[in-house]
Amino acid sequence: MRLSTIDLIVVVIYAIGIFGLAQWVSRDKGGHQKDSSDYFLASKSLPWWAIGASLIAANISAEQIVGMAGSGYAIGLAIASYEWMAALTLLIVGKFFLPIFLRNEIYTMPQFLEQRYGPSIRTLMAVFWLALYVFVNLTSIIWLGSIAVTQVAGVDQTVALIGLGLFALLYQLRGGLKAVALTDIVQVTLLVFGGLTISYLTLSEIGGDAGVMGGFHELTRRAPEKFQMILTPDNPFYKDLPGLSVLIGGMWIANLSYWGFNQYIIQRALAAKSLPEAQKGIVFAAFLKLLMPLVIVVPGMAAVLLAPDLAKPDEAYPTMMRLLPSGLLGLVFAALIAAIIASTASKINSIATIFTLDLYAKRTSESGAMDPAQERKLVRIGRIAATIAILIAIVAAKPLLGGADQAFQFIQEFSGFFTPGITVIFLLGLFWKRATEAGAIGAAIASVVLSYLFREFAPGIPFMDRMGIVFLLSLGLAIVLSLAVKGRGDANRIAMQGVSFGTSTGFNVAGLGVILILIALYATWW
Repeated sequence: MRLSTIDLIVVVIYAIGIFGLAQWVSRDKGGHQKDSSDYFLASKSLPWWAIGASLIAANISAEQIVGMAGSGYAIGLAIASYEWMAALTLLIVGKFFLPIFLRNEIYTMPQFLEQRYGPSIRTLMAVFWLALYVFVNLTSIIWLGSIAVTQVAGVDQTVALIGLGLFALLYQLRGGLKAVALTDIVQVTLLVFGGLTISYLTLSEIGGDAGVMGGFHELTRRAPEKFQMILTPDNPFYKDLPGLSVLIGGMWIANLSYWGFNQYIIQRALAAKSLPEAQKGIVFAAFLKLLMPLVIVVPGMAAVLLAPDLAKPDEAYPTMMRLLPSGLLGLVFAALIAAIIASTASKINSIATIFTLDLYAKRTSESGAMDPAQERKLVRIGRIAATIAILIAIVAAKPLLGGADQAFQFIQEFSGFFTPGITVIFLLGLFWKRATEAGAIGAAIASVVLSYLFREFAPGIPFMDRMGIVFLLSLGLAIVLSLAVKGRGDANRIAMQGVSFGTSTGFNVAGLGVILILIALYATWW
């Protein structure tokens, strides 16, 4: 497949427009030069719509669009549980986690760990997150993105890989988080429009004269196995999505870790102008997550009928794009690039934030009080860290992911080694006063060791169930170590005075709406 001249014009207009918009919102006003708060936390002034849109833009990238469409092709609608259960998780994050984070003026997750437990675990987890973000998340985003660009535009994959990485770097290099967050409403609008267009055309192609609804009915009739939300043990993909574990088991561990304690995601909410504004943004994101399977998963499911002989499931979404006429193909291709660029830029910024504030700045100023020259130096260090991170990811992408079949599932399973321990550390840190640094470090180590042992010696256990088991074992170990090894008297500096878990009527009504929609969806396709 090749892009026509009109398609190329549309893509070029998008690239110039979004780059120009990012630079415009990044400008310094009234002679003010950026400090660390401006660059890494958007001056703590983000409105709700920017928070919600940026949460989704950061989350939905090539690993979601290409990867989840591929899983939709292989597994079916059950993969949508990652999106739908995330909507419920977001409500929990907004109601119970954000009040504590914002009350204590947290700007990075490692900083929270130091204020709650002590300095050792801050450094340990900062290094861990940097490695995970660069070698797993960032590499997967640009690798899957380059696959899509190559299949749609016919560009050499190495060229696509380098181009995506460098454009994302330059896009956010000047403005930091503000450049990313304030342009993400455009990125998300384009993403949703592009995905809905693909779903509409693929279902129309299946339905023929019966149209979209006829196509959906035909898809359910001819591929009923793809509409089973809760997989049974005899399903060939049960190990990926083991039945009720997606509702009451290990998926909760993955979701809480990702949406609640992941710098890459939570940084947007930490940059809110107020707690109510952050919570409104969270609810907005929750409703968008309910919509995402229609944008991402349905095209992959439709490919079961329209392209049943694909070599790899991850080819489903790019293949379905071939149904688009010239002009519209360019717009949807721009939407795909928008998702890749937005997510890559977000990841780069989070890597720069953790390196600069949790490793470099911690070494130069324990108090955090710096003069303007030092603040400008932090911004410069962040830009250097961002540049080095993307260059490493570009070089490492093919060796790490070149042989993967379903990249989305690969990422989930690999991340599952660490997420149980992370979830234990933060949940105990937030809600159990007696948790100590010894218990937290024990949980982190146990999570990796136990996950590895289960994978090697009990490979038949689905990785989602493994996460649940490892979570419980790590939790038990953390509690025992916390009771046995007392922390320093001044270790816990997280203030709970003034923290309220009460939420507005609007948040409560919207949250109830999300829950009712989820009940209806699972009741329909159980």
